[in-house]
Amino acid sequence: MATVQRTVQAPPDQVFAVLADGWTYSDWVVGTAHIRDVDANWPEVGSELHHKAGPWPFSLHDSSTVLIMEPSRRLRLRAGLWPLGEAIVDVKLEPAGASATRVTMHEQFERGPLLAARNKINDLVLHQRNVEALRRLADIAEHKYAYSSQ
Repeated sequence: MATVQRTVQAPPDQVFAVLADGWTYSDWVVGTAHIRDVDANWPEVGSELHHKAGPWPFSLHDSSTVLIMEPSRRLRLRAGLWPLGEAIVDVKLEPAGASATRVTMHEQFERGPLLAARNKINDLVLHQRNVEALRRLADIAEHKYAYSSQ
């Protein structure tokens, strides 16, 4: 299980704009190599984005499904990486002052072999991966989406 937080220097709607653009996931989700397709209704509940994860030629094709979506507040996904398993990723956004957002990302394996392989080393790797993911998310929200949401 990994829970990480970061304060992003952008308001919640600007951070959520990155989450709502499924085509950006390979830009900020560490390990995602390529987004193959995004449902037209992303990020509505039940919609999917189809991704490729891992290095070629060992990359895996799977999808992530929206479980909960609260605009500018929360996005909860079931992230598939079969045959390795799947995780639940919960991203919560809270205002932090006039123009910043506290982002909390919680990820936990739910099914598959990765669940059985859980130990302190894997948790540390997952934690560090998500620290980097939030750093990348912040970069995109603070720079790329800064002008499009104004």
